[in-house]
Parts: sequence; C-alpha cells; structure tokens
Amino acid sequence: MTAGRPTDYNPEIAEEICNTIASSDVGIKKLCKRNPHWPGHEAIRRWVNTKPEFRGQYVDAKAAQIDWLVERAYEVATDSTNDTFTDDEGNEKCDAEWVSRCRLHVDYIKWLSSKLAPKIYGDRKEVNPGEEGQSLLHKLIDKL
Repeated sequence: MTAGRPTDYNPEIAEEICNTIASSDVGIKKLCKRNPHWPGHEAIRRWVNTKPEFRGQYVDAKAAQIDWLVERAYEVATDSTNDTFTDDEGNEKCDAEWVSRCRLHVDYIKWLSSKLAPKIYGDRKEVNPGEEGQSLLHKLIDKL
C-alpha cells in the first residue's frame, strides 16, 4: 500500500511551500506535482482558507512571486540572444516566432501582475502620486 499525500497542516511543509512559491514562476498545481511530499493543491487551498497563519505566509509568497515574475519579464524583454538565426545560406534572419513568444510571455506577466498587485503594477490614473507613489517609485528603482 502506498502512502497518500499529507492533508494535515504542517508548519514546516507550509514554510517550504511558501518559500518555493516565492521563488518560482510555476503555479501551485505544477509545484504540487513536482513535490509529492506536499499536500495536493486542494489541501493547500483549504489551509489558506482555514489557517490564518498560513494565509499570511501564502499572501506574502504570492506577492514575492509577482515581483519575481516582473523581474523575469525584464530578463525576457532585454535578452536578444535568440532573436535571430543564421539560415542555410549564412544570412542572419529574425526569428519572428521567438520574438512573438517572448512578447506574449512579457505581456502575460504584465497583465497578471496588474491584476494580482494593482497598487504596484496596475495602470495608475492619478496625476500626483503622493507619498505612496514616491515609495513605489523607490521600490521600482531599487529593483533595477
């Protein structure tokens, strides 16, 4: 008989889950598949809803994941390594499929970030951002 996934809340596993989320661009379902010693994604969602201490950790981890994704988008957008290829005649050509896929990747991260963290990555409508906007500007500059 094989053991199933754990379902009872475990603070050590909870911390591992949150640390992994914070440094990954992968969703919880895939992370659970990669980590069979974790509970399934349904159990993790249940922990979020029933364990206030885990909910806070999870929210912080997701915020860190968004920051990680934004940094990833910057890397993709500025990496031109595969933008061109050399054809059989030795001519350098634009790899339009690669460039389009990178654009889609960056656009998806921008969209996701603006929805999950609108105060930080959403479209700002106010003309004078005030103190909150100034701290946001400093945060963004520190990331560069």
